[in-house]
Amino acid sequence: MSSLSRSLFRSLIFLTAIPFPGCRLHAQQNRDTLPEAPQPRVQSREGVNIRDVPRNVFLDQAAIWSSPARLRAHDLKWLAPFALATGAAIATDHRAMSQLVTHDANFNNASTNASNVLIGGFIAAPVALYGYGHFGENDHARESGLVSAEALLDGLVVEQGIKLIAWRERPAVDNQRGRFFQSSAGVDSSFPSSHSVLAWATASAIAGEYPSRWAEIFAYSAATSVSLTRVLGQQHFPSDVLVGGAAGWLVGRYVVHRRGHRGWPR
Repeated sequence: MSSLSRSLFRSLIFLTAIPFPGCRLHAQQNRDTLPEAPQPRVQSREGVNIRDVPRNVFLDQAAIWSSPARLRAHDLKWLAPFALATGAAIATDHRAMSQLVTHDANFNNASTNASNVLIGGFIAAPVALYGYGHFGENDHARESGLVSAEALLDGLVVEQGIKLIAWRERPAVDNQRGRFFQSSAGVDSSFPSSHSVLAWATASAIAGEYPSRWAEIFAYSAATSVSLTRVLGQQHFPSDVLVGGAAGWLVGRYVVHRRGHRGWPR
């Protein structure tokens, strides 16, 4: 078995254990809930408080990292296509980065800078929402700031945990082979993309709190731009941002359905 085949085989095994915060979708009357998540309940407007965020993140992590144990056969309807797409991305990562993405240093640097500016906006968004809600006496904005901040923190823990398991080399290392399970990668592991996880977690949380078409288009377009510029900047492989974006989106959805207030005007 070639080194690429071994890496792909190990990666697919690893992928099935990624701690997505839920394992199947259940239809609700007006709104889907994430698999195995506690059922959303109507809370008082004081139900989400800044002092509860650390405890909530701790509880979220327990549910997220234990979620693979709750996988069932019907989860293959979404897990199998996603695993195949990720496997295909991993198999073609080297070609994509060596032949398709430009190596022009100026372009790469501009793309990297753009991704950093965009992720800065996602990090600032929860603070801005909370500040607007607190000082403007807008309970919905205040809650949205706290929920998106919780999603951001959850995403940070998840992506760092996966990085320390995957240990994947960055595109700039070893002629863009992108090998997994290389201890030399350490905390700077390429898989998944931190920027993608954080952007999609925040975007998913904000879109969940403000479920309008325009809010979703804006949030997810910005998150897509973060992921795309990480690849164009030669900072990450396509599979890194694919898995990072999916993990971040699921984390954000989980937090919204677990903490969000269902009584807000829509």
